[in-house]
Amino acid sequence: MNNIKHNSHSLSIQNESFATLLLGNDINSYSMARAFHERYGIRSTVYGKYPTSPCHNSQIIDYHACEQIDLPECFIEKVCRFAERHRDKKVLLIGCGDNYIKLCCDFKGRYLENVIAPYPGRELLYRLFHKERFYQLCEEHALPYPATFVYRREMGANFTLPFEPPYILKPSNPIMYWQYPFPAQKKVYRLGDRAALEKVLDRVYDSGYIDSMIIQEFIPGDDTCIHVMTGYSNKDGRVELMALGHVLLEEHAPRGIGNHAVIINEYDQALSCQLKDFLEAISFTGYFNFDLKYDQRDNKFKVLELNARQGRSNYYVTGSGYNLAECVVNDYLYNKQASLTIVKEKFLWSVVPKYVMFRYIRPRAYREEMKMLLEEGRFNNPLFYSPDMSLKRRLSLFKSQLGHVYKYQKYLENKKEQEWPLQVRQGGLIRTQKEDI
Repeated sequence: MNNIKHNSHSLSIQNESFATLLLGNDINSYSMARAFHERYGIRSTVYGKYPTSPCHNSQIIDYHACEQIDLPECFIEKVCRFAERHRDKKVLLIGCGDNYIKLCCDFKGRYLENVIAPYPGRELLYRLFHKERFYQLCEEHALPYPATFVYRREMGANFTLPFEPPYILKPSNPIMYWQYPFPAQKKVYRLGDRAALEKVLDRVYDSGYIDSMIIQEFIPGDDTCIHVMTGYSNKDGRVELMALGHVLLEEHAPRGIGNHAVIINEYDQALSCQLKDFLEAISFTGYFNFDLKYDQRDNKFKVLELNARQGRSNYYVTGSGYNLAECVVNDYLYNKQASLTIVKEKFLWSVVPKYVMFRYIRPRAYREEMKMLLEEGRFNNPLFYSPDMSLKRRLSLFKSQLGHVYKYQKYLENKKEQEWPLQVRQGGLIRTQKEDI
């Protein structure tokens, strides 16, 4: 892809022509700020709810904590003030969480003329956000997804599921779901029987949540069956960049379930084309992030969700040589569009210590590949960035890395995940990995 493959500081007159305003304070936000800093040498302004890591106390970020930033009135005020202060520049408004993406889209038409919000229209965005409607969209376009049952509160206990346990349970409306916290609340639930399912459903609706819930068949396999496709579709709705990540380890703390922890890039032409065709058929624009699981029973990738944004693991793309920041800059600021690039380069991305990687990623074949990439220098933890390593930040990162060791010992050490023969994808082929674990 022309003008995307950059990983070093590349200062130019371009950094005088735009400013970046990122929303959210997580690894997603920091990774995007790092991508802009690497390519253009600019400090991004970031708004998040609290003065916490990883964006707080960063030397590449102008960070502002504001507890109300995800509320409409505060959001539009902050964006307009920032745009007014940068009247002489274009402002790239980039959300790094679903609630912020929704706000970016809702206020289109109310921004100052120098603000660029690179997102699809409101109707499409809401259909993608809402999982019930999203799976209907998958059905219309023959995109495989797990067997699904839509549950509504009025059903009570009077419903029959077309598949056996264990069950996967998640909200149709995740933005509303997190507005009603309750003890032991999780992003996604894996439940072993009907009684456990009904108990969690009661808890969810007792909290105040009123939308539908999604109950799905559990696709056999551990973390190594999870994949992620990240990329960018230009303002004309044509996909320009796709990078498939093979997740080797996820987080297992209750509120972190589903968050990627270790990824190796992988190449799959057929899957890339299938997802590209879907995105272009629905006229999607901007960053995208598919969560997928490989189903060994029928050798198909099943779509779990599509995020209308880059995911928290987005630096596995930039780290492999395809800077995500450059996609939107070329598209909206310089009207440079490119033909499709499907990333083939291998790269190891991780947000956990190497000790955790090698202890909790089971198949030896993956451990050998990780070792090779580490030896070749094709590895990165996006939070460890040499221009941004003050003593205070080093101490914070050290503490957070120790925290990962503790969490995996607590939540995964005695957990028996291996319910299906492991299969290692090599060169587009599948071979069962029953030994060498």
